[in-house]
Amino acid sequence: MGRPRLKKALAAAYSPYFNKALDPDTEITISTGANEGMLCAFMAFVEPGDEVVVFEPFFDQYIPNIEMAGGIVKYVPLHPPSNGETETSSAAEWTVDMAELERAITPKTRMIVLNSPHNPVGKVFSASELQRIGNLCVAHSILILSDEVYDALYYVPFTRIATLSPEIGRLTISVGSAGKSFYATGWRVGWLLGPANLITHVAAAHTRICYNSPSPLQEAAAVGFEQAAERGFWDQSKRDMRGKMDRFNAVWKELGLPYSEPEGGYFVMVNMKKVKIPDGYSFPPHVSSRPRDFHLSWFLTKEIGVAAIPPTEFYTAPNAHIAENYLRFAVCKNDDVLDMAKERLRGLRKYIQG
Repeated sequence: MGRPRLKKALAAAYSPYFNKALDPDTEITISTGANEGMLCAFMAFVEPGDEVVVFEPFFDQYIPNIEMAGGIVKYVPLHPPSNGETETSSAAEWTVDMAELERAITPKTRMIVLNSPHNPVGKVFSASELQRIGNLCVAHSILILSDEVYDALYYVPFTRIATLSPEIGRLTISVGSAGKSFYATGWRVGWLLGPANLITHVAAAHTRICYNSPSPLQEAAAVGFEQAAERGFWDQSKRDMRGKMDRFNAVWKELGLPYSEPEGGYFVMVNMKKVKIPDGYSFPPHVSSRPRDFHLSWFLTKEIGVAAIPPTEFYTAPNAHIAENYLRFAVCKNDDVLDMAKERLRGLRKYIQG
């Protein structure tokens, strides 16, 4: 499925990463955004009662998409660094406990969902981490759905799990997004890459879900891929976003608030344990009943004038405590907006203790 020009452009762009010539007709299919593409993959391979392993924190659309297919989600948390409340450290230090992952796998496990570069943490899974996950999947014949929509924004070496071995590659579907790659999320153009015997079923599901994707926007994405490399767009995009990260994160150093230094994407997780919300501060019921990060998010929005996402929204209740002192900020803004946000965030000084 998809416009031939876009599929050929994707094959030309991605084949070097996979060290082989991708067949645009059989190993690539186009979807109406990466989210719909992932829904197609779940619908194609997950039967009622099948289990799907998802790492917490997760992109919130994964869960309803899996459940729509009748799947049962099994959650495995990423663990933040033990000193995350006091010291800034790399997002790489959010780690998977492999023993926990192994315990989550049962005879019913059909698929693992992987996200690298990761939203919201900003972690880029290392080759060794991916190898261990991939080896488990090979040993148990588990499909891998690799959400790589931020694959154009990485600041450390980035490994695609499908490239680690032929055995892992045969189990992997990789997901990409024109919206993320070209900063045009409203276009709703995504793609899935993988072995022909997997992609054919994803494409079949796509025809039943929305039949096709907008042709003019597919053509626009094709032009983007045809010209991006020669115009230096990919390298410039990384430089620009890395610059925005450094520009914005300087305020946390001023305030003495630790954060996870992102390895990819355009989000940063900041630990707000030191921020003391005044006693008796009033929250509406839909906020007061939620974990502390919701209180922090509301407080910053109302009193400081800066909006941030409470990351416990990307967790199940049993693991929400892991992120209750963090907030997720997005730096994909104009520099004047980032500077205004920094100036407002300096107003937090009077609420910081310790």
